[in-house]
Order: sequence, then structure tokens, then C-alpha cells
Amino acid sequence: MYPNLYSFLKDMFGIEWGWTRIINSFGFFVALSFIAAAYTLILEFKRKEKQGLLGYKEVEVEVGKPASPGELLVNFLVGFIFGYKIIGAITAGEALRDPQSYIFSSQGNVFWGLILGILMAGVRWYEKNKQKTDKPEKRTIRIWPHDRVGDITIVAALYGFLGAKIFHNLENWGDFVKDPLGSLMSFSGLTFYGGLIIAGVGVSYYCIKRGIGFRYLIDAAAPGLMLAYAVGRIGCQVAGDGDWGILNSAYVADSTAKVRLAQPGEVNQALYYNKLFYNSRDFQQLGIVPMKSFKAPSFLPDWAVAYSYPHNVNSQGVPLAGCKEEEHCNYLPIPVFPTPLYETVMGTILFFLLWGLRKKLKAPGTLFAVYLIVNGIERFLIEQIRVNTKYHSLPFEPTQAELIAIGLIITGIIMWVIYSRKKADSVIAAD
Repeated sequence: MYPNLYSFLKDMFGIEWGWTRIINSFGFFVALSFIAAAYTLILEFKRKEKQGLLGYKEVEVEVGKPASPGELLVNFLVGFIFGYKIIGAITAGEALRDPQSYIFSSQGNVFWGLILGILMAGVRWYEKNKQKTDKPEKRTIRIWPHDRVGDITIVAALYGFLGAKIFHNLENWGDFVKDPLGSLMSFSGLTFYGGLIIAGVGVSYYCIKRGIGFRYLIDAAAPGLMLAYAVGRIGCQVAGDGDWGILNSAYVADSTAKVRLAQPGEVNQALYYNKLFYNSRDFQQLGIVPMKSFKAPSFLPDWAVAYSYPHNVNSQGVPLAGCKEEEHCNYLPIPVFPTPLYETVMGTILFFLLWGLRKKLKAPGTLFAVYLIVNGIERFLIEQIRVNTKYHSLPFEPTQAELIAIGLIITGIIMWVIYSRKKADSVIAAD
């Protein structure tokens, strides 16, 4: 596992650049997932604009004005924060040992904060001063939907992070009550569906207020959402963030994290020997630890069905023999199903399915309906071998993800029935 860029560069190339510790592997792939979704959204917006399905909005702007004090202040603050925190982390070695705690602390480098703040404010003043005229004038410009993708991405990121934290804490209410502030401020503990739902609400509101038709918006976003999910799951697998499956009792791992087939009774021995770890994971009794036995077929390597996640980012498991690092020196003594890997594969396949259907489904909204259905089916199936908090008070003891997955499937079917009966012309009028 590579919890951060530092561990990857050290393992692959022998390079030890301390400042790269601040680049978290999971966060890196989340950023890539937003870029992937934004790129496909731009392509789809442009295609629909050429078809005349989406139009521009005229906006009046004033050109020739010098930079206002407010603009200079905002640029200074952005530069100051970046210099104070990011460059401060690079120059302070200890901060890189726990970058998440450092980011939310008062620690930083004032000198670099001031330098970068003044630099960014100066650049803004210079750019506006070059365009300054004796008499500023107002002009009307056309803003197309694809011009707003940058703003849409920022809205999605902010609302997505908020929703992911809210839904995770609802799912793990006991942990939240014990440490509310720590749970909210931590970068760990993110629920995908929470982010999807809240980000969807935020983006929809933003776009509707700016004249972008709702049904064309959700269709344009559908393939990118699936691709973003697949890319994000790569981050889960690479970092080993705990978002893995249940135990595969056909295998055990030795003290160096090497996975091998288990001998009779060996899994129970491993459970008992490492009972402190397994009991700490909300399993009061070893007999209720979820597991399935599945041996890899001849055409697959063992790690495709049983992975011990050595050096995982959350340091879950037991100490790894021979590890000399100051952190991330644990592995899982009984390997688990690498579900992020499965979801990356399934998400990629479903992306190509949606990408292929986008020109064939003519009724607006139906492509998104298909996305909801296949997304729900995929997640419901994978939940059967994933570790998640169950609602024991409900029939069949479902997980939060299973409930939402069923809701997505039902919503998708309803949307398909409704939208497939509507013609494109009527949708344009309605939007």
C-alpha cells in the first residue's frame, strides 16, 4: 500500500522527499476523479450545445476597471493560506508526519504566507491594470454551460465533502458522539452516497439558477459520475483506507503480510491470536466476524480475492515484521476481499456502457435513470462482501449503502417510466 506519494516514490525509486508526505494517495485519486468527471461533462455539454438542447446565458460585465480592494484582499488571503500552510508543511519536517492534524492546527510559516499573499495580490493588480481604461465600459458576454464546469466542479467538491461527512457520521453515530469535533474535522470517514446525494442537490440548484435544463444536466453528468467512482476507488485500493471487504477465510497472511492458503483450523487460530484487533472493530465476539471462503481460480492471482493490505493508511491490523517506518506498519492477519478493486473494474465497465448509450437514448433524463439503476445494482451486490455498519433494528439488518442502493434502483425505474414517455421538445419547454 502507498498511503502517500512519499511511500510510493521511496518504494519504487528509492527517493525520499519528505514534503511529498503531504500528498495523500486517496486525496490524489479523488482529485483525479473530479477532473475525469469534469472533462466528460464538458464534452457532453458541448455536444448538447451543438444540438441546440442547451443554450447560452447573457451576462453583463464591466471591463477596464482597476482591481478593487476586495479582489486584492481575496487574492492575498488565498496566497497567504497556501504559503502559510502548504509551504509551511514542506519547510517543517515534523508537520509532514501528520499532515491532516497540521492542516487544521494554527501552525504554519508566516514568512512564506506573506510572500505568497503579496505575490498573488500583485499579480492580480498587474493583470487588471493592463486592461484598465480611462473610461470603464459595460459589455454583454455569452456564458455557455460548458464555461461553468469549473464552478460546477468546485460546488460538487464542497457539497460532496460535506455530504460524505454527514452520512458517515450518521452511519457511525456512536463514534461521532464520542468525538464530534474530531469526526467532523478528520479527512477519513467519507461515505460515497452521502457525497453523491448532497453534491447532486448543490450542483442542481446552482445549474437551474443559471438556466441549465435539469434533465439535460443529469444526463450529461451520468457517465462522468460513474467514471469518477471508478477512479476514486483506485485511491481506496492504493491507500488501503479500510474500505475493503469481509475476511476471506480460505487464506491467512504471515508476519510479512504474504498471503497463502489456510490449513484447517488456522483461521480460527489467527482470529484468537489477534482477538484484540478484531474485537476493536465492533465485533464483541469472534464468532460473529463476517467471512466467506473463496479460493482464487487458476487464472487469477491470490491477491485478487484475498489481500492483507500491508502499510495501509489507517494502520489497521497487526504489526508488520521488519517494518522500520514510523507509521503505516500494519497488515491484516486474515486477508480480505479487495472490494475497491472490484468496484474499479465494474465502475469502468458501467462507464463505457453509459458512454455508449448516451447518443442512443433520446428522451432526456433516461440516461441518468439507467445510471441510477446500474449504480444501485452494483453497490448492492458489492455490499454482500463488504464490511459496513448494519442497522440491526431494521428487518434483514441492511447497511446504509444497501438502503440507498435500493432507493436508487427504485428511483431510476420511476424516472425511466416517466421520462421515456416525454419528448425532447416538451422537456425543453418545461426546463
